[in-house]
Amino acid sequence: MQPFTVVTGAAAPLMRANIDTDVIIRIERLTSLERDALGPYALEALRYRADGSEDPDFVLNQAAFRAAPVLLAGANFGCGSSREGAVWALMGMGVRCVIAPSYGDIFYNNCFQNGVLPIRLPAAAVQALAAQCARGAPLRVDLVSATLTAPDGSAMAFPIDPLRREALLHGLDDIGLTLKDDHLIRAWQQADRARRPWAWTVERGDAA
Repeated sequence: MQPFTVVTGAAAPLMRANIDTDVIIRIERLTSLERDALGPYALEALRYRADGSEDPDFVLNQAAFRAAPVLLAGANFGCGSSREGAVWALMGMGVRCVIAPSYGDIFYNNCFQNGVLPIRLPAAAVQALAAQCARGAPLRVDLVSATLTAPDGSAMAFPIDPLRREALLHGLDDIGLTLKDDHLIRAWQQADRARRPWAWTVERGDAA
């Protein structure tokens, strides 16, 4: 998983509430495409017209926000079905950070498992950032210090669970985070073998 330390770039304001995972990526795309081919189909119902051409009024089709690494979103972003492909699709567009007042719980957790930083901020703060970034001015997201720096130079701290912060900084999912303590796991196993040898000596084919 790609580590997340500092990301600076355009922050696309997609300030609609309740954008669900089916809007982020349609289920049929997940059944027919590989993970790294989902980017062009992310948010396709919003990005494209009925004839397949781009809608020039949609924010992510505008020159300032193509491949924007930050997405500013409305409340309850990523609600709906538990679809990890929604995060993959956003990543395929270049998104590394989403900032919203609230998220669908499963989508929020899936972000951390795939190297995307989801930040929760009050709606007024997200709106203020959207106003400053409306013309493509860069936003700096610093996970090392857990701060955002707006285009006007003002900085604000954002909340994040310390363990999840550590995992993103080092590019670790839950399994990778657990394996950081591999030496402790092995030490416990060796000690337990000494304490309870009978629990470690069952041979294949023995009766339970």
